[in-house]
Amino acid sequence: MHGDRAVAAGYRPDTGGGIVTIGVVIARSGRLASLGDPLDFVLSDLAPRLERMAPGGNRVRLVSRDSRSTAEGARQAVAELVRDERAVIVLTLAGTQVLPVVADTCEELGAVCVSSTFPWQVYYYGRGADDERPFGRTFHFCWGLDDIAGVFAELWECAGGSRAVGCLWNDGPQGNWSRHDRHGFAPAARARGHRLVDPPGYREPAADLDAHLRAFRDADVDLVTSAATARDLALFRATAARSGWHPRLITCSRWLAYPPGPGGPAGPPAQANVGTLVYWSPAHPYRSSLDDRTAADLAGSYEQRTGRQWLQPLGLAYALFEVAAHAVSTADDATDPASVASALRCAELETIAGRLDWASGPVPNVAVVPLAGGQWQPSARHGYELAVITPGRVGGLRPTGDLVVT
Repeated sequence: MHGDRAVAAGYRPDTGGGIVTIGVVIARSGRLASLGDPLDFVLSDLAPRLERMAPGGNRVRLVSRDSRSTAEGARQAVAELVRDERAVIVLTLAGTQVLPVVADTCEELGAVCVSSTFPWQVYYYGRGADDERPFGRTFHFCWGLDDIAGVFAELWECAGGSRAVGCLWNDGPQGNWSRHDRHGFAPAARARGHRLVDPPGYREPAADLDAHLRAFRDADVDLVTSAATARDLALFRATAARSGWHPRLITCSRWLAYPPGPGGPAGPPAQANVGTLVYWSPAHPYRSSLDDRTAADLAGSYEQRTGRQWLQPLGLAYALFEVAAHAVSTADDATDPASVASALRCAELETIAGRLDWASGPVPNVAVVPLAGGQWQPSARHGYELAVITPGRVGGLRPTGDLVVT
C-alpha cells in the first residue's frame, strides 16, 4: 500500500511526553536465525547508548520482536510494535519472504520502515512501486542486481578464460529477478560482454543439477554464477567433481555474506574459493556518525564479545540505527511518522556502512550501497576469510588478496 492510506488503522502518535519508540524486527528463531544475529548484537550494543544520547533532544526507547523467520511472524511482529508499542520507526534486515512483509505492513499501518540487505530492485519493484507510485513511508539502503553483475563481471574477467557464464538459478524469486530483462542481473552482465547460459530454473531444494551441468559443458562454459543456497551449491559442486568438470570460478550472491561452515568428509565447504560480493568488511574506510567507531572497531568488538568471526551484515545493521537516530534528530516532530518520513526522504549521512544518500537514489526512498568483489579463501585464523579482490566502487578500499582460480 502506497502513500498514507490506512494510517488511521495502525499508528497512534505518542502524546505522553515525547518518547520516540524505535521498533526492531529480528529473526531470532526459525531458519533465518543466523541472519538475525548481527542485528541482535548491534541492538544490544547500541540500545543503552542511544537511549542516553537522546538524539535531537528526544528520549528514545528501543523495542524488538521476533519475526520467527516467517511472513506471518513478521506481520505479527510489526503489528505489535506499531499498535501496542507505538513504534514510529521499524528497522529490519534480510529474508526474501520476510523483509518485504515488514515493509508492507509498516506502509499499511502508517509507521516508517528502514531496511537493508535486499537488492533494491526487488525491494522496490517487487513490492509494486513504480515511477508514478513510490512508497510513502518505507525506506531502504542496499546494492542493486546490476551492481552485483558489475562486481561479478570484474571477478570473471580477473579469472580469464571464456566469456560464457553458466547461470545456476532457481525457478523462484532469486532466479526470476536475476533474469529480469529490465531490472535484473542478466542485462547488466550482458552489457559487459558476457554470454549467459541459462538452463530452465530448478526447484529448491534441488534434487539434482545434472541438466545444468550438461548445459554448461555443452556450451564450453568455465565460469558459473549462482544465487543458490549453500546446500544446492554444494550439490552442484559435488556433481561437477564426480563428472571431472571444474569451472575456473564460481560466483554466488546468496548466503555468502556469512563464513563457510566446516567441510564434510568429501572435502571443503561449498563456499570455499567462491567469489561473492563484499558490501562491508573491517577494511572498509568508514566511521559511524553516532560515535566515530570504525568498521574495524565494530568487527573486533563482535569477535571479542561473541568469540565468533565478524559478519558482513554487522555494518548495515549498525547503520540502520544511525539512520533512525538521524531521522529522530532532524524531523520537525520525531513522534509523528509523517514528519520522520519527510526527514528521511532527502537525507544524506555518513555511516559505518558508507555514505547513504536518499536524495540521489535510483528511485524514491532508496539509497545505494557500493560493492566490492571478494572470495572466501583459506585462513589460518578463521578457517576461511573473505578476501577483498576488487575494490569496485568503494573509494579507499584496498584489495586484501589475489583471486584463486582452478
